[in-house]
Amino acid sequence: MSEPADVLAFAELETLVRNLGEELAGFRKRAHTAEARLQAIATSGGGGDAAAEERVALLEAENARLRARLREASDRTDQVLDRVRFLRQQHDSGPSIR
Repeated sequence: MSEPADVLAFAELETLVRNLGEELAGFRKRAHTAEARLQAIATSGGGGDAAAEERVALLEAENARLRARLREASDRTDQVLDRVRFLRQQHDSGPSIR
């Protein structure tokens, strides 16, 4: 005879809760490990943080320089395009000599 549906559903629920508990225990262990690493970094004087902050500052300065160069190149490109448009306009509207 087959078991009633509610008994099967309860067994499935029990399995899901057990698996969820095991997964939660794994997450808890990872969180404790990460907290311990963070605490170790904080108590060691934060040497890693200073290096990272210095690297970020260098990258931000380089980014600013590159943006300035890009603006200058864009301005020069616009000037060249203006000249080409002017020359094309002069050529198209000038008298044709044959």
